[in-house]
Amino acid sequence: MAMRSPLINVMCKAADKAARGLRRDFGEVEQLQVSQKGPADFVSNADHKSERIIKEELKKARPNFGFLMEESGTEVGPDPDTRWIVDPLDGTTNFLHGIPHFCISIGLEVRGEITAAVIFDPIKDELFYAEKGAGAFLNDRRIRVSGRKNLHESVLATGIPFRGHGHIERFQKQMDKAMRETAGVRRFGAAALDLAYVACGRYEGFWEEFLSPWDIAAGILLVKEAGGYVSDLRGKPAILANGEILATNNTLHAPIQNLVGH
Repeated sequence: MAMRSPLINVMCKAADKAARGLRRDFGEVEQLQVSQKGPADFVSNADHKSERIIKEELKKARPNFGFLMEESGTEVGPDPDTRWIVDPLDGTTNFLHGIPHFCISIGLEVRGEITAAVIFDPIKDELFYAEKGAGAFLNDRRIRVSGRKNLHESVLATGIPFRGHGHIERFQKQMDKAMRETAGVRRFGAAALDLAYVACGRYEGFWEEFLSPWDIAAGILLVKEAGGYVSDLRGKPAILANGEILATNNTLHAPIQNLVGH
């Protein structure tokens, strides 16, 4: 069994405490679907509550660290070089529709580099975590990226433009190439979990554009520590601020980039 560092334990504790509320709230979504008001306000409250719990737990354990959070934005701490990057509910639309595929994502950024990561899927009870130089784990079992070497055997994941978000024409070209060359493309609606699935070998690759730092911060480290390769769609190092990502196993990075890159 893997030994978790004190830092990872702090992050796991925060994720677990917030997840208890998300599990309870998710159980209510099905009933709310049939109400006149609908579940949207309820889910927004669940999201904010999760963020509040995570922030309280992390601040209690590491009071000098700052925050970049989806709901409440940026808060600079006494240590300006270190901050938590948090998505309290990645996969909000899934949650809203009663689809059991969502997660909590927490990354620690130190001087511009992600050094620790936790992604927790509370419905499947899958806890992914990594620390720089220490490997990546799923429920305390060491994980590695897929060993597949051929595109025709590969399953990729992506996000799909919706309601005016994204570049539809470019995405259609990417999908056309990917569908012709791979074993399939999946769209599950939670970028953090897509990255975690690349890290544990369920997908050979994941690409998406127009993402926020909290969508990908933790997942980037997971993939790297699992032996994978992460870049932007041009093959340059992934930067949180530019919102695009390509994560793969090492062998297939160039072939997949040829399919979906700019």
